[in-house]
Amino acid sequence: MSEPTMIMLDEPMAGVNPALTQSLLGHIKSLRDEGMTVLFVEHDMHMVRHISDWVVVMAEGKVVAEGPSATVMDDQAVIDAYLGAHHDTDLGDDALLTDEVAEELAKEVELENRTEGDA
Repeated sequence: MSEPTMIMLDEPMAGVNPALTQSLLGHIKSLRDEGMTVLFVEHDMHMVRHISDWVVVMAEGKVVAEGPSATVMDDQAVIDAYLGAHHDTDLGDDALLTDEVAEELAKEVELENRTEGDA
């Protein structure tokens, strides 16, 4: 590369230990501070929050939020896309099951118990 104006990185922090993450973050910030445009795909939201001036969040091929990192991180569409709409629901609560699903699960358990008893 000869005097590039932009660098593109695809998940530069994936699988990197925390010490190396800080070092890489420092190098990327230095490039940015020198005027280099840095475009990256990254799932490490901590890293995104600390380095990005502008964030575009996509889910299922569509933009769900765009803007400064602080604004995007609080966007309900981003929370829903990455954590699920019911991220604060206890999925172990049987009260959340419909009657049909609860009956089907009960039948499966009964069948399993009969099969184990025959063995």
